[in-house]
Amino acid sequence: MKIDYMTNLYNRIQGRNLDRLAALSDGIFAVAMTLLVLDLHLPSAAQVRSEGDLLVALGALGPQWVAYLMSFLTLGIFWAGQQTQLNHMSEGTRDLTWIHLGFLLAITLMPLSTRLLAEFITYRSALAIYWLNIFVPGAMLYWSWTHATRANLVKADTPELVRNSICRRILFAQSLYAAGAALCFISTWLSIASIVLVQLNYAIAPRLGGGRSTHPAPE
Repeated sequence: MKIDYMTNLYNRIQGRNLDRLAALSDGIFAVAMTLLVLDLHLPSAAQVRSEGDLLVALGALGPQWVAYLMSFLTLGIFWAGQQTQLNHMSEGTRDLTWIHLGFLLAITLMPLSTRLLAEFITYRSALAIYWLNIFVPGAMLYWSWTHATRANLVKADTPELVRNSICRRILFAQSLYAAGAALCFISTWLSIASIVLVQLNYAIAPRLGGGRSTHPAPE
């Protein structure tokens, strides 16, 4: 009985500090973003004998740069989305901590799925794996916010509009990503272009008339 009590007590006090979770997340995102650029490969000296050879070799690196741009935008969007959620929470829980660790697990896989897509950019299976690496962290963030809402972890002064909009924006974004990924059955390049457009929309967040949104950053 005493062991059960101590275990339950520990579970109740574990993971309360959101600052530690945010710090861990910042570090993992920084490493993942750095690995993306470190995985870019320049032409070897053996390939280049003239200016023309260099231009041709750099052109051949196009898929790498496209995949890099996509993934950097993806990581930036997810980082902003996670920080938005944490900023609106008053405290954490053990369950919330592990949900975010699952989210970070998916984030650490982004350099791997990026490299796979860069090497096999015309293959639908490579694009499907990359899309899955977008879907999973999105699903984890959705789970995070619904858990925080049910567990009364959201700050009391958070407007109802913000509470509801976060989940809606995740669902809408993931629907757009899924639609973009489905275009790979027509062309993988078309699919990639649509995903990049979705990412640019969320990263730049254009507004008609130059108005500035007061809504939280999208996931």
